[in-house]
Amino acid sequence: MPISTTTFFFLLLLLLLVTVTSANPSPHPFKKIYAFGDSYTDTGNTDSTTGPSTFNHVSNLPYGQTFFHHPTNRYSDGRLIIDFLTESLSLPYLPPYLNHNANTSWGINYAVAGSTAIRHAFFVKHNLTFDITPQSLQTQLTWFNKTLLEMKCKSVVLTPVECEKVFKDALVWVGEIGANDYAYTVGSTVTGETIQRRAVRSVTGFVEVLLEKGAKYLVVQGLPTTGCLTLAMYLSPETDRDDIGCVATVNNQSYNHNAVLQSNIRTLRRKYPKAIIVYADYWNAYRSVIKNAPKLGFHELYKVCCGSGGGPYNFDITAGCGSETASSCRNPSEYINWDGVHLTEAMYKEVSKMFFNGPFTYPPFKSLLRSKQNSG
Repeated sequence: MPISTTTFFFLLLLLLLVTVTSANPSPHPFKKIYAFGDSYTDTGNTDSTTGPSTFNHVSNLPYGQTFFHHPTNRYSDGRLIIDFLTESLSLPYLPPYLNHNANTSWGINYAVAGSTAIRHAFFVKHNLTFDITPQSLQTQLTWFNKTLLEMKCKSVVLTPVECEKVFKDALVWVGEIGANDYAYTVGSTVTGETIQRRAVRSVTGFVEVLLEKGAKYLVVQGLPTTGCLTLAMYLSPETDRDDIGCVATVNNQSYNHNAVLQSNIRTLRRKYPKAIIVYADYWNAYRSVIKNAPKLGFHELYKVCCGSGGGPYNFDITAGCGSETASSCRNPSEYINWDGVHLTEAMYKEVSKMFFNGPFTYPPFKSLLRSKQNSG
């Protein structure tokens, strides 16, 4: 019996849908994310009363103005890389760990603005505590351990089934951390080499602890080109510049830090061959944005969108974004720097694209997604 034209096209469309679905499995294989880091990843664990004093107006507008239209205790005008990550995986935004009333079924964010890689006791010992947030990567690990215990995951050996449930569909995101360690010791007798050794060792040890607990899929960010941040430009002599116009000594410091971190990650890959550890190259991603700024819509590379004081940087370290004398620009999407240390949503978005779709993750982030899909 002949079929009608309408029925024929309906069946053809159904066949195409089945074919496309079979050829392209779901691009969202993770059901939850556990995130760690500092202010570049913090979605609310730090507020005005506990954050670094130079940037202690995060609970006030114009923080959050671009996307959320109100302050969310994120150190930006809008979303961060971790927010773009959750969007790309079709997950809700991660609640901060200290929001004890939040729904945590899709993950938790343990990152703390001002946090250091090195334990806080180190800075106390060297009398460098002034306005430093007392939390460190060790604090975040302590918080995470409490979460694991609540989920009855004591250890992979003692409670293998429970720990398997925790990590089976989880992506662990170790955001940028370590920049504060260098910043807090500027002008002190503590050398950059000391900070590099201790900070990289701390991050490496932290990642290994997560692997020992059962983490299978991890992304570890390196430091960005911290010499391109307005604060670094503001404090350094104009003779200290590199090929992209940023502070050469500071960028070199971050580069060397990342080189050691990458070497340690390669060692961890050999030691834990069943896990996938992706390195996110923040340093080169940031450089790429600087080099291609006009094409990407950025017209202000070093000047802050939100600040005060005018001049080439519109930055006054004593009157930061959110203070009474500061104001924000009308077009933050044309700026890379938001408040002098933190970036605009537009910059975070561009770096996110480079991480999730571009050449600045090793191995590529998409290969991590495919591996998870294939593992079921």
